[in-house]
Amino acid sequence: MNLILFRRLLGISLFLITSLSNSPVFAHGGVVLEEDRCVINIGFLTAHFTVYQTETSGNREFCEDIPDVTTSVFVMEYLHDFLYQMPVDFRIIRDVNDVGAFARWEDVQAIDDIEAATVFYQSSRIQASGVYSVEYAFEEKGTYIGVVTAQHPTEDSQYNAVFYFQVGGADFGTIPLFIAIVIVLQLGYWLANGGIARIRAAKQA
Repeated sequence: MNLILFRRLLGISLFLITSLSNSPVFAHGGVVLEEDRCVINIGFLTAHFTVYQTETSGNREFCEDIPDVTTSVFVMEYLHDFLYQMPVDFRIIRDVNDVGAFARWEDVQAIDDIEAATVFYQSSRIQASGVYSVEYAFEEKGTYIGVVTAQHPTEDSQYNAVFYFQVGGADFGTIPLFIAIVIVLQLGYWLANGGIARIRAAKQA
């Protein structure tokens, strides 16, 4: 029975590892990592997304989480021509409701006072060049939510991207998951090899 349990745990772990290796790595919310490039999803529209901290990191590119409390430049390179015609605004808010990496547009709407939570807001503008950039000097380490809103040029429709990010702290990515998998495998191996029986035998001795 214990051996069957171990085999099942091994199968699940191998599936998780394979999935992480072969699938696009999801970052936070509306931003994903595809072929070594960050892509932000604004509804059905997409753009390359990069963050720079030139004062401390030169030309190094960040996908979302950024290491230093300093001036940061957020850049979107439109991948859809339709975005060239759309007014786009950009907002950074504190994660006041602690929704974390699973932040969605509904979570932003649920904030009682969006203006009080906002640390930066760039009003909507049309970027005909296809490269949209904003700059903000962070003053505090912490967790934030970025909100991008694109307005349809002729209809009363909006498209949103919501993504969580951390400033001044490390992003451990999938490392905790791999640690958990190793622990599960070790536990399964111990159970499959009579770990509980050995403890019982030691108590009875």
